[in-house]
Amino acid sequence: MRHFDLSPLYRSTVGFDRMFSLLDQAAGVDVANSYPPYNIERTGENAYRISVAVAGFAESDLTIETRENTLLIRGGKEPKTQGENSRPNEVLYQGIAARAFERRFQLADHVSVTGASLENGLLHVDLVREIPEAAKPRRIPIGRTQLVEAPRAA
Repeated sequence: MRHFDLSPLYRSTVGFDRMFSLLDQAAGVDVANSYPPYNIERTGENAYRISVAVAGFAESDLTIETRENTLLIRGGKEPKTQGENSRPNEVLYQGIAARAFERRFQLADHVSVTGASLENGLLHVDLVREIPEAAKPRRIPIGRTQLVEAPRAA
């Protein structure tokens, strides 16, 4: 039996949670970790939050863009320039990864970014699904059909 790893689809989409939860239950797929780690949370009926662990990055090192149905989060640090007489610090152990990254999330239709904040090493991106009135389901009342007679010519 073949096993398909669909975890990249689960990790990079927002707003498709009902479909993916059904697929998870059917297939029992585990989600693999990647850099940088992140969470996708539902904060309301039509509200979501993506939290990305960006320890060591400042606001100026991060870029958030949306294009069509894609959310792109980039991070990269500029190399530090040392002064003439200063000696560079010698790193004895580097456990905090501050390498450049690019993370893409596919957004469902009508999902848009409402804001972003950086606190305690976590980048929070808030999203909301706003379905336009024309796309919402409507209830059609059932009534009696009335026949309209055409006026007769005299």
